[in-house]
Amino acid sequence: MSFQPPTEKQSRVIWFALTGLAIAAVIALVVAAVWGLGKVLNLLSPVLWPLAIGAVVACLLSPVVDLIERRNIARSHAIILVFVIVFAIMAGVLASVIPQVVTETGELAAKVPEYSAKLQARIHEFIANPPDFLRHVLPPPDASGTPDDSQKSALASATDWLTNSLPEMSSWLLLQLGKALSGFGLLAGLVLIPVYAFYFLLEKRQIESRWKEFLPVQDSSTRNEMIFVLEAISGYLVAFFRGQVLVALCDAVLYTIGFLCVGLSYAFLLGFAAIFLTMIPFLGAAVICVTALTLAFVQYGDWQHPALVLAVFAVVQSLEGLVISPKIMGDRVGLHPLVIIIAVMTGTTLLGGILGGILAIPLAAALRVILARYVWKTPQAPTS
Repeated sequence: MSFQPPTEKQSRVIWFALTGLAIAAVIALVVAAVWGLGKVLNLLSPVLWPLAIGAVVACLLSPVVDLIERRNIARSHAIILVFVIVFAIMAGVLASVIPQVVTETGELAAKVPEYSAKLQARIHEFIANPPDFLRHVLPPPDASGTPDDSQKSALASATDWLTNSLPEMSSWLLLQLGKALSGFGLLAGLVLIPVYAFYFLLEKRQIESRWKEFLPVQDSSTRNEMIFVLEAISGYLVAFFRGQVLVALCDAVLYTIGFLCVGLSYAFLLGFAAIFLTMIPFLGAAVICVTALTLAFVQYGDWQHPALVLAVFAVVQSLEGLVISPKIMGDRVGLHPLVIIIAVMTGTTLLGGILGGILAIPLAAALRVILARYVWKTPQAPTS
């Protein structure tokens, strides 16, 4: 029994169906791979956290070690000397800052319900009696001179949602912090970080000269391409972590000093949080600013202190953009801030937790290099 070949229209339908099936299969594979990667990250987080932080510490200290080594000092002795100096500085800073951070964290966690109620009451009061300088920019009032009922209802609903969400967000952040600390194996991790950093620094030249030997391909154009791509990714990551960590430390110090000057409570806690949050350009600074504004509004109930917080934020951001970043980052090409934000948000959502967000940055660097090499520009012969 013979069948007639499909018509042209039938062939298009068949190919369309096969293409859709193939796309669906690829999407399913990607989703399964991401899900599996998230599970692996959760399982291996006690190993990956110290290793990743040790690599970042080695990246930060490498220029100082190289400088001391050039003074005819053995590299191992130079590393030990740098470690002693860094540990002495960290011990002094942590001894004066960490107890205050712990105290402020406990106080803030205990006062979240009280602050939520105060915030709700003060926003309702602000809606009912806005300051004179804001009356001309608000929607027209009703005959009584106050915002109409629909405006009040909408603003009140938004306020209620925000204040009711604050305890949940606080609980979520504390839960994530607890997971990070418990999964990190805090004590073991703290011990392993300097060990990893020491051997990364000690074997730096061996790693730089011999890592190509471990590529699973023979000498060929493919191997040269792999070397080019990996070196480009490494360059992006070194530029990002070395520069962004130093910028975040400077921002944290400036935020702490600024918030102390304006009399804001929890200044040390906000500054300590800024070390980690400002690693994400713009987004981290925005979180610090909104949090500080909320605390100032709840604590003082006026507009002067939130205005002072905005002034601190403006000064710190100006110093970062005009002085700190140009001095530290120079003209090195790194990942675009928007790419970092999207990578961190996607990694946190898909891979799970803070570790997934941080590990998404190398994946973003790899994707950028590959797209720049093979999609956005005409490929050129790699330099081996």
